[in-house]
Amino acid sequence: MSQVTQHIEAVDADDLVRWQAIRAARRRQGVFGSQILVGVTFLLLWEWVAGPYVDPFFVSEPSAIWAKLVQLAGSGALFDHLSITLYATVLGFSIGSAVGFGTGFLFGRVQLVADIFDPYITAIYSLPKIALAPLFIMWFGIGIESKIAMAAVIVFFLVFLNTYSGVRDVNRIYVDTFKVVGATELQILRHVVWPSATTWVLTGLKVSVPYALIGTVVGEFMSSNRGMGYLIAESSALFDTAGVFAGLLVLGTVGAFINSMLKRIEKRLLRWK
Repeated sequence: MSQVTQHIEAVDADDLVRWQAIRAARRRQGVFGSQILVGVTFLLLWEWVAGPYVDPFFVSEPSAIWAKLVQLAGSGALFDHLSITLYATVLGFSIGSAVGFGTGFLFGRVQLVADIFDPYITAIYSLPKIALAPLFIMWFGIGIESKIAMAAVIVFFLVFLNTYSGVRDVNRIYVDTFKVVGATELQILRHVVWPSATTWVLTGLKVSVPYALIGTVVGEFMSSNRGMGYLIAESSALFDTAGVFAGLLVLGTVGAFINSMLKRIEKRLLRWK
């Protein structure tokens, strides 16, 4: 009799899992459809308002922006400028996140080091990052190196602060328990500190992606003859509103795509939760 009961419970559990999966799939489809509907409605309203009610000089039109994108893509200029910006962003993000993670981990594990350098880190972090752009131009020139440095500095602080907070947030009970059973420092780092800090680190990485792009573009605004920032600045100087919006649209799309990739990575790394 107990075996029959267990079989029925197993079948019910399987049905429940399937029902939850179907419900989740339908919800994702509904959300995606709603997102498409909101976007299309916004574009139609924009197209309708621009011209009769608002001067297109100030807001352009979706049709004009699309035509500008097609023109830039057809000439190859869009991909040339985008590749420069992405190269500087990826390199700056990689450098800033690596140094930020290593420094944050060190400060989180060695309290003496954190106490000594805390006022200096706080002082530098308090500086408006855009104010550092002229200094980077003086140090690295007007080439791509100054844009990489700008992106790296912005990413460094975001990843550093999140990593430091994650490492310090580890529950001391878990650490002490591992020490009682004779775990080594490496085992504590692997099985306690790292899993606990992962969420914080990934949050820092997700937040820093758009800021890395912002840092690169700001550097291109100030001194560059290539990149999406230069393309937007050039369009602005020529009063080409459609060109400005086209550049902004490309940057927004790239940022959203990278962020979605990081969310997938986060979901995979945090499966243990």
